[in-house]
Amino acid sequence: MLGLAMTAALLAWLVGYAAVCAVKPFAPCRRCRGLGAIERFGKPRLCPRCHGKRLRLRVGRRAHNAWRRTHEAGTR
Repeated sequence: MLGLAMTAALLAWLVGYAAVCAVKPFAPCRRCRGLGAIERFGKPRLCPRCHGKRLRLRVGRRAHNAWRRTHEAGTR
């Protein structure tokens, strides 16, 4: 019974994450927390991870885009 409950919970989480990736594919940058700048040596600097864009592509959306490109390349 425990295995079935864990499988159902995992499936529910995956469906929820896929929905979030479809509706809102971008999330705040993890390094600057969506501010676009960080403080280094007491001075504000442009965030090196997002280059001031404040957003990052979610992992699930990145995987979906890669799958879609591969599928389109294979069905031409």
